[in-house]
Amino acid sequence: MSAKILVVEDEKKVASFIKRGLEEEDFTVDVAADGEEGLELATGKRYDLILMDLMLPKRDGLEVIRELRQQEIFTPVLCLTAKDTIEDIVSGLDSGSDDYLTKPFAFAELLARVRALLRRGSQDRGAELVYADLRLDPVTHKVWRADREIDLTAKEYALLEYFMRNAEQVLTRTMIAEHVWDYTFDSFTNIIDVYVNYLRKKIDRDYEKKLIHTVRGVGYVLREEN
Repeated sequence: MSAKILVVEDEKKVASFIKRGLEEEDFTVDVAADGEEGLELATGKRYDLILMDLMLPKRDGLEVIRELRQQEIFTPVLCLTAKDTIEDIVSGLDSGSDDYLTKPFAFAELLARVRALLRRGSQDRGAELVYADLRLDPVTHKVWRADREIDLTAKEYALLEYFMRNAEQVLTRTMIAEHVWDYTFDSFTNIIDVYVNYLRKKIDRDYEKKLIHTVRGVGYVLREEN
């Protein structure tokens, strides 16, 4: 059964180009031309992936993504936008999106991101992960430290899940980039450090025992240290 994808894009030529290309790859595709229609479709139907333009009429893409996450709809979202600064990328990821693609893009790159997110989504189910007093539920995307629930963005959650599935292993920035962002280029390092810092504040700041540690010159590791 082919994956079902929602494309939320107000530029008709771009939407048509994406829809045609994805359908040629045997995906089922619906298109919404504004944020309100996109939100209505995303909440009313089940999709395997959403491609979301950020500058939309009626409701902007970031607002739609935040609303979906508030409704506990965790369908993977790939942002499509002409903005490409570090601040723009972090803003998009903080809203709850899973990946970010800057316009203009080659269809081959879009397809690679689509397949990576679908692959990750299909694996994002299973038994609860536990390390020390940290718990993560892959089904509900909820996380607890001791008995306290911790609110994470989609990207913070994906990063923590990767740490927990590889607890006590030193993870290089390259490994994190490839597994959490599906990127391999060095310029992405700053965003990895930003998100590890975000995660550390939420996971460790209020607890005596720290779990996320820096390995100087190498990367990061999740382990218990007094």
